[in-house]
Amino acid sequence: MIVAVPKETAANESRVALVPETVARLAKAGVTVRVEHDAGARAAFPDDLYERAGAAIASDTPTLLDGADLVATVGRPSDDVVTQMPRGAVLLGLLGPLGDPEYVRRLSGRGITVLSMDAIPRITRAQSMDALSSQSNIAGYKAVLLAAAELPKFFPMLTTAAGTVAPAKVLVLGAGVAGLQAIATARRLGAVVSAYDTRAVVKEQVQSLGATFLEIDLGADGEGAGGYAKELTQEQIDKQRRFMVEHIGGSDVVITTALVPGKRAPVLITEEAIAAMRPGSVIVDLAAEAGGNAALTRPGETVVTPNGVHIIGQTNLAASMPYHASQLYARNVLTLLNHLMKDGALALDFDDEITRGTTIVRDGEIVHAPTVEALAAGARA
Repeated sequence: MIVAVPKETAANESRVALVPETVARLAKAGVTVRVEHDAGARAAFPDDLYERAGAAIASDTPTLLDGADLVATVGRPSDDVVTQMPRGAVLLGLLGPLGDPEYVRRLSGRGITVLSMDAIPRITRAQSMDALSSQSNIAGYKAVLLAAAELPKFFPMLTTAAGTVAPAKVLVLGAGVAGLQAIATARRLGAVVSAYDTRAVVKEQVQSLGATFLEIDLGADGEGAGGYAKELTQEQIDKQRRFMVEHIGGSDVVITTALVPGKRAPVLITEEAIAAMRPGSVIVDLAAEAGGNAALTRPGETVVTPNGVHIIGQTNLAASMPYHASQLYARNVLTLLNHLMKDGALALDFDDEITRGTTIVRDGEIVHAPTVEALAAGARA
């Protein structure tokens, strides 16, 4: 079995799909790994480390993909890579099928099998393969660091000869993996933290980290399939926004993490709420790439509002810490490959829940039910 690792080409993407540690483990299992020249350089994994781990370094795309059984990426590969993949080969990466189902249609025309790391079922035996969680952990951590750097205040309470400095007040909206890591990091830095989530089940997790859980009666729990938040009704959204204005206005930092798979991110912070915040306050919008949880978020930019609120819309925060982000992602990929392989070769068992749930395209046919439904909805529209 030959696994090929191309260099990521998306803007601001510095991660790599496999690191030397995971290459060495695949090599011991009898897998041949080819890595494109400088694929890991931006993540601090130079070519010589891959060679020591047993990988072959390919100088160009044709050499990389010649006879490849599986192509492992972080994000969507370049069109050059897709068009040169052998028919029948497998593409594996964080491909975001629900965000762009037409992209999946284009892939299906290549006669390849496509597995998406963000479609892995959220079940107990697949936890070690969950790349969304590993990368969200990093994003939640980095969001707090960005906020601390931007805020013109200390995070912790300090008692000095010049008097006592009050701690910063941090509000985290959304208590998934990223939100919980943001809570933990802000607490470690000494902030007073509160959090809100539509899913009542996360209350104990928030409180176990030393934060206050804000509660609002929306008339129904916000948990959907697979532990994700579900889309709220307009009435519930309006009630939630009114509740949030007071709490957002009293916060020094607000970190938002609310996402609904395949949908535009819900707007939780209205212009009214932003206007209620004090000058110098900071919003870090982790949903910026999906439209943003704040009304004035601009993806990839930091906006300073007329009343002096800084809204950070930086996207792909995990890629800003590429060494550990790549290391964790590569371990997710390795665990999935071990699940998919038998005696060093791919043996895809589509009766298995993990394999079936992760597969988006099988031999050129779109088989991922949510993607099929999204394409049908688009056709109807």
